[in-house]
Amino acid sequence: MPTDGRNPARHERARQEFFLPVLCEPQALLVLVMLAELLVMVLVLAEPMAAGFDWSRLALTSLFVQWIVLLSAAVLCGLRPWLAGLNPGVAGGLCCAMVVALTLIATGLTDYLQLAGYPSDISFASFNRYLRHGLIALIISALLLRYFYLQSQWRVQQQAELQARLEALQARIKPHFLFNTLNSIASLVAVDALRAEQAVLDLSDLFRASLGKAGTLVTWGEELALSKRYLRIEQYRLGERLQLDWRINAIPDDLPIPQLTLQPLLENALVHGVAPRIDGGVIRVEADYKGGEFILCVSNPYDEAARGQVSSGTHQALSNIGARLAALFGPRASLSVDRRDGRHFTCLRYPCARLTQESSAI
Repeated sequence: MPTDGRNPARHERARQEFFLPVLCEPQALLVLVMLAELLVMVLVLAEPMAAGFDWSRLALTSLFVQWIVLLSAAVLCGLRPWLAGLNPGVAGGLCCAMVVALTLIATGLTDYLQLAGYPSDISFASFNRYLRHGLIALIISALLLRYFYLQSQWRVQQQAELQARLEALQARIKPHFLFNTLNSIASLVAVDALRAEQAVLDLSDLFRASLGKAGTLVTWGEELALSKRYLRIEQYRLGERLQLDWRINAIPDDLPIPQLTLQPLLENALVHGVAPRIDGGVIRVEADYKGGEFILCVSNPYDEAARGQVSSGTHQALSNIGARLAALFGPRASLSVDRRDGRHFTCLRYPCARLTQESSAI
């Protein structure tokens, strides 16, 4: 039977979206141990109280429950890749069945070795004990699995809403970019037809790189190359009036950045800081990556007389970028605007790891 080449990718995605968490991770194990201890306290306190608190009973019950919890976590963690390929209902039923089976096996071993002081013979009392332990294991495991399932569904919904929001923001920025670039090419046609033709080819390459990406995040190297294509198109039109000062300090090429982030900042700097000036000006790009945080600043000349003349398009583009940064990198991401020493600065920063260390793109 021929295999579908997309099966491995689909299998990996199903494994990542499976509702059962990786229970052998330290954080998950800590939560399970704490929940087990709470269950032990409930079980011990629910029994008839003697004259004094039975600490040895608490210790033995804790050992018994923790043994079952850790053993169940190990088994479910090992079987998780296989369970991820099953229907969620079937996988949940099998998980409950395995926890109950392990609980009964542990109860049987405890009775056989007489670790809890119970007789090892078969009696009505021992049957009730097995039934009680099995029902407790079934109820607790079913509640936990239901919680895990609802939490996974909530994460999927949040991810889908975030993806829709990012796609909407991305869709708003691409036509704006296209129209401005086409206007620049149109102004070249009457002046230099050969350069206009080359600019069209550059635009074709640029949009092939931009629109060909299925994800939201791209690498810094790709974003930088795309932005330089845009600047080359604008330089055909502006010539020596457009000057560039690149101050990039050892940025890893695979650092993640939202697609079409640098280009709109450069466009704003060019349209509002360089193009209106007869002698043009210098656009400075400063980027640094240190302490797990990426910092990017784009600055352009600023005339005090031009205060208040910033178009609404600038605010829209900056709001767009700020919204995407917050959605992708959380509250520690920021976008700021400052004017000092005759220059207008637009700076963004956000915490991130190398792209190869990131989890799947949103």
